[in-house]
Amino acid sequence: MIEFYPQIKHAHIGLALLSGGLFALRGLALFAGMRWPNAAPVRWFSYTVDTALLTAAMMLLTILPGALYANGWLAVKVALIVAYVVVGVFALRRGRTARVRAACFVVALLLFAKVYFVARTHHPLGVLYLLG
Repeated sequence: MIEFYPQIKHAHIGLALLSGGLFALRGLALFAGMRWPNAAPVRWFSYTVDTALLTAAMMLLTILPGALYANGWLAVKVALIVAYVVVGVFALRRGRTARVRAACFVVALLLFAKVYFVARTHHPLGVLYLLG
Protein backbone atom coordinates (compact mmCIF):
# COMPACT_ATOMS: atom_id res chain seq x y z
CA MET A 1 0.00 0.00 0.00
CA ILE A 2 3.04 2.29 0.33
CA GLU A 3 2.90 2.86 -3.42
CA PHE A 4 -0.33 4.83 -2.86
CA TYR A 5 1.19 7.03 -0.16
CA PRO A 6 1.35 10.24 -2.25
CA GLN A 7 -2.29 9.94 -3.32
CA ILE A 8 -3.49 9.13 0.19
CA LYS A 9 -1.47 11.98 1.69
CA HIS A 10 -2.83 14.49 -0.83
CA ALA A 11 -6.37 13.23 -0.27
CA HIS A 12 -5.88 13.58 3.50
CA ILE A 13 -4.57 17.14 3.18
CA GLY A 14 -7.33 18.15 0.77
CA LEU A 15 -10.04 16.60 2.91
CA ALA A 16 -8.64 18.26 6.05
CA LEU A 17 -8.71 21.67 4.39
CA LEU A 18 -12.20 21.01 2.99
CA SER A 19 -13.43 19.94 6.42
CA GLY A 20 -12.00 23.02 8.13
CA GLY A 21 -13.26 25.31 5.39
CA LEU A 22 -16.72 23.81 5.57
CA PHE A 23 -16.77 24.25 9.34
CA ALA A 24 -15.71 27.90 9.00
CA LEU A 25 -18.30 28.55 6.29
CA ARG A 26 -21.09 26.90 8.29
CA GLY A 27 -20.15 28.85 11.42
CA LEU A 28 -20.02 32.20 9.63
CA ALA A 29 -23.34 31.50 7.91
CA LEU A 30 -24.99 30.56 11.20
CA PHE A 31 -23.79 33.78 12.82
CA ALA A 32 -25.19 35.69 9.82
CA GLY A 33 -28.61 34.20 10.63
CA MET A 34 -28.82 31.70 7.80
CA ARG A 35 -30.55 28.37 8.32
CA TRP A 36 -28.90 26.23 5.65
CA PRO A 37 -25.73 25.34 7.65
CA ASN A 38 -27.68 22.96 9.91
CA ALA A 39 -29.83 21.49 7.15
CA ALA A 40 -29.58 17.73 6.77
CA PRO A 41 -27.85 17.70 3.34
CA VAL A 42 -25.11 20.06 4.57
CA ARG A 43 -24.57 18.05 7.76
CA TRP A 44 -24.45 14.79 5.79
CA PHE A 45 -21.91 16.25 3.39
CA SER A 46 -19.82 17.33 6.37
CA TYR A 47 -20.07 13.82 7.87
CA THR A 48 -19.03 12.30 4.54
CA VAL A 49 -15.98 14.55 4.25
CA ASP A 50 -14.97 13.83 7.86
CA THR A 51 -15.41 10.07 7.38
CA ALA A 52 -13.21 10.13 4.26
CA LEU A 53 -10.67 12.24 6.17
CA LEU A 54 -10.57 9.75 9.03
CA THR A 55 -10.24 6.87 6.56
CA ALA A 56 -7.27 8.52 4.86
CA ALA A 57 -5.70 9.22 8.27
CA MET A 58 -6.02 5.58 9.31
CA MET A 59 -4.52 4.46 6.01
CA LEU A 60 -1.53 6.76 6.50
CA LEU A 61 -1.13 5.54 10.05
CA THR A 62 -0.91 1.93 8.90
CA ILE A 63 1.56 2.46 6.05
CA LEU A 64 4.05 4.87 7.64
CA PRO A 65 6.84 3.68 9.94
CA GLY A 66 6.30 4.12 13.67
CA ALA A 67 9.58 6.00 14.07
CA LEU A 68 7.98 8.95 12.28
CA TYR A 69 5.79 9.53 15.34
CA ALA A 70 8.56 9.23 17.94
CA ASN A 71 8.46 12.84 19.17
CA GLY A 72 4.75 12.74 20.07
CA TRP A 73 3.42 15.09 17.40
CA LEU A 74 0.73 12.63 16.33
CA ALA A 75 -0.60 12.21 19.88
CA VAL A 76 -0.81 16.00 20.22
CA LYS A 77 -2.56 16.24 16.86
CA VAL A 78 -5.15 13.62 17.82
CA ALA A 79 -5.81 15.30 21.18
CA LEU A 80 -6.24 18.66 19.45
CA ILE A 81 -8.63 17.12 16.90
CA VAL A 82 -10.78 15.69 19.69
CA ALA A 83 -10.88 19.12 21.37
CA TYR A 84 -11.69 20.75 18.00
CA VAL A 85 -14.61 18.40 17.41
CA VAL A 86 -16.06 18.91 20.91
CA VAL A 87 -15.73 22.69 20.79
CA GLY A 88 -17.03 22.72 17.21
CA VAL A 89 -20.21 20.92 18.25
CA PHE A 90 -20.81 23.62 20.86
CA ALA A 91 -20.10 26.30 18.25
CA LEU A 92 -22.59 24.99 15.71
CA ARG A 93 -25.33 23.38 17.79
CA ARG A 94 -24.95 22.88 21.52
CA GLY A 95 -23.95 26.32 22.77
CA ARG A 96 -26.78 27.77 24.86
CA THR A 97 -26.26 31.40 23.87
CA ALA A 98 -24.95 33.18 20.80
CA ARG A 99 -22.03 34.44 22.87
CA VAL A 100 -21.04 30.91 23.93
CA ARG A 101 -21.39 29.66 20.34
CA ALA A 102 -19.25 32.55 19.04
CA ALA A 103 -16.53 31.94 21.63
CA CYS A 104 -16.53 28.22 20.84
CA PHE A 105 -16.35 29.00 17.12
CA VAL A 106 -13.23 31.15 17.60
CA VAL A 107 -11.62 28.53 19.86
CA ALA A 108 -12.43 25.79 17.33
CA LEU A 109 -10.80 27.77 14.52
CA LEU A 110 -7.71 28.32 16.68
CA LEU A 111 -7.58 24.59 17.46
CA PHE A 112 -7.87 23.79 13.75
CA ALA A 113 -4.94 26.14 13.04
CA LYS A 114 -2.89 24.44 15.77
CA VAL A 115 -3.67 21.01 14.28
CA TYR A 116 -2.58 22.30 10.88
CA PHE A 117 0.76 23.58 12.16
CA VAL A 118 1.47 20.47 14.22
CA ALA A 119 0.82 18.39 11.10
CA ARG A 120 2.97 20.62 8.88
CA THR A 121 5.95 20.71 11.24
CA HIS A 122 5.63 17.14 12.60
CA HIS A 123 6.41 18.67 15.98
CA PRO A 124 4.15 18.91 19.08
CA LEU A 125 4.73 22.67 19.34
CA GLY A 126 3.62 23.34 15.79
CA VAL A 127 4.41 26.87 14.62
CA LEU A 128 6.04 27.67 17.97
CA TYR A 129 8.75 25.16 17.03
CA LEU A 130 9.58 27.30 14.00
CA LEU A 131 9.90 30.42 16.15
CA GLY A 132 12.40 28.87 18.56
